Amino acid sequence: MRVILKKEVHNLGEAGEIVKVAPGYGRNHLIPNGLAVAASEGSVREAEHQKRVADAIKRRQLSEAKALAERLGATSVSIRREAGADNKLFGSVTNRDIAEALAAESIEVDRKRIDLADPIREIGLFNVNVRLHRDVSAMVRVFVTRA
Repeated sequence: MRVILKKEVHNLGEAGEIVKVAPGYGRNHLIPNGLAVAASEGSVREAEHQKRVADAIKRRQLSEAKALAERLGATSVSIRREAGADNKLFGSVTNRDIAEALAAESIEVDRKRIDLADPIREIGLFNVNVRLHRDVSAMVRVFVTRA
């Protein structure tokens, strides 16, 4: 039986792929759970069209991510915080603070895309990774200074 996957199925394929499966697996698991549809001529044509549209969208998103990565690579932000005598901050700098500082530079980045394993808790220069796309990431220089 041939089916078109609607969602990624582990060890079978990704969404939009046409795969051959055992008839019972297709009828009893994949189709009822909304993971696939039976592959008729019309549905195959529709799936190919949807795949072309999705590829065009992915290429556009990739080019936008690369352009934003170039802007972010040339950008540095400065964040001022109160600190003690040993350069330890009273509080911390989080990915939300970095996203707000980037927004002040007119660069909109979702805070969830900023890779910050632990909040910054001291004064200094930090290179922070920003994941823009599955294949594209950029480094932003963050200066934490004393207020």
